[in-house]
Amino acid sequence: MIFKQYYLGCLSQASYLIGDTTTGRAVVVDPLRDIDQYVCDATANGLTIERVIETHFHADFLSGHLELAQLGALISYGDAAVGRAEFAIDPLAHGQRLSLGDVQLEVRATPGHTPESISIVVYEHPGAPPFGVLTGDTLFIGDVGRPDLLVSVGVTADELAECLYRSLHEQLMTLPDATKVYPAHGAGSACGKNLSTDTMSTIGEQRRTNYAVQPMSIEAFVEAVTQGQSVAPLYFSFAANRNREVHELLDTHEPLAMLDLGQVLEAQAAGAVVLDSRESNEFAAGHLRGALNVGLSGRFSEYTGEVVRAGTAIVLVGDAGTELEAKVRLGRIGFDDVIGALADPVGAMGKHPEHVVRTSRVTAAELASLRASLPGLTVVDVRNVGELDGGVVPGSVNIPLPQLINRMDELPREWPIVVHCAGGYRSSVATSLLEQAGFPDVSDLIGGYTAWAALVARV
Repeated sequence: MIFKQYYLGCLSQASYLIGDTTTGRAVVVDPLRDIDQYVCDATANGLTIERVIETHFHADFLSGHLELAQLGALISYGDAAVGRAEFAIDPLAHGQRLSLGDVQLEVRATPGHTPESISIVVYEHPGAPPFGVLTGDTLFIGDVGRPDLLVSVGVTADELAECLYRSLHEQLMTLPDATKVYPAHGAGSACGKNLSTDTMSTIGEQRRTNYAVQPMSIEAFVEAVTQGQSVAPLYFSFAANRNREVHELLDTHEPLAMLDLGQVLEAQAAGAVVLDSRESNEFAAGHLRGALNVGLSGRFSEYTGEVVRAGTAIVLVGDAGTELEAKVRLGRIGFDDVIGALADPVGAMGKHPEHVVRTSRVTAAELASLRASLPGLTVVDVRNVGELDGGVVPGSVNIPLPQLINRMDELPREWPIVVHCAGGYRSSVATSLLEQAGFPDVSDLIGGYTAWAALVARV
């Protein structure tokens, strides 16, 4: 058996290649859109990818099922997905066995995160105990999939939570304790609220440590898994719908057009977003007026999807040589309308300072002084609700980053605003969004709430 997990930290996403060297047959489960890694590894091991299995219609990334289908693979979902996709699928029924040779895959319907969710039990040999189970977004390490993402399309969180309870106890926790658990996501994903940094566990370990599978009534379970969830990123509904549609394939090799400053400004005037992927300190020191800052070093595609509406044209500004990486990472969430990148950003801005602005940044000590001297100062906390348990800046307003684009009207424009998150990455994103929207006096708190808490502890 060939079994390989691919883990992408910036999306907290796991995908899998499973193959049988005796037959050369293989499947890929929950693939990213940039499929070269699966194809290269399959070729290196003498395998042919004959099927791509999706555990459900993903909301947090655009899957690579169409890219793999272009190479001859069948696309499979659980049979509850029949009729919900624009492309042909080879549905998998609950209890169905797929043979790759000695390696066997068993399909188990595990609705709850979504109605069509399935899990895949992997057997190395016929008659052997389960090697592992690919649980998709049904069972995570330390958590379970959130059941509230489909509320807007007519399925209630409580209904899905009840399905999830039964899926866990009737389909997954009935597996032997030694069965390895391979989920689709890890810590940082918005698909759950308590995910571990571990990317593999066992059924036995989850039985002992996962809060959501402890003995409790179904009513208690529903309450436990529906409360305290983070705000879903703005792009989730777009990606979920896009994963059902026929769309263009991702080209991971075609370089971007390099634009001069005049072309960038023209695109911006026509409605394109100028997306600056440099570090926040570089952005603050000087950037094009109206640009958004989402650092390439962090969860670049996810946070772009929280502050840029799907379908908006994008022009990139960033360090030389990062343009294609940024394009591919945006493509992973379906943001394909990247029309080009600014050539020589530092030189272009240096020659045209009239188009360059700076972002105000304050330290925690400076924030304390401002709060004392400016009674109208507004402190905006863009962390998720669950993060507030560790403390807040007194009097701050909490607007989680994914909601900021739709809730800016709640903030005053006549008084200064200071924005903070946990450490400073998201606050730079939010500060640039407010600047783009015309707020006249916005500052970014350096070091975020971590710096504020350290200051308070010293006082």
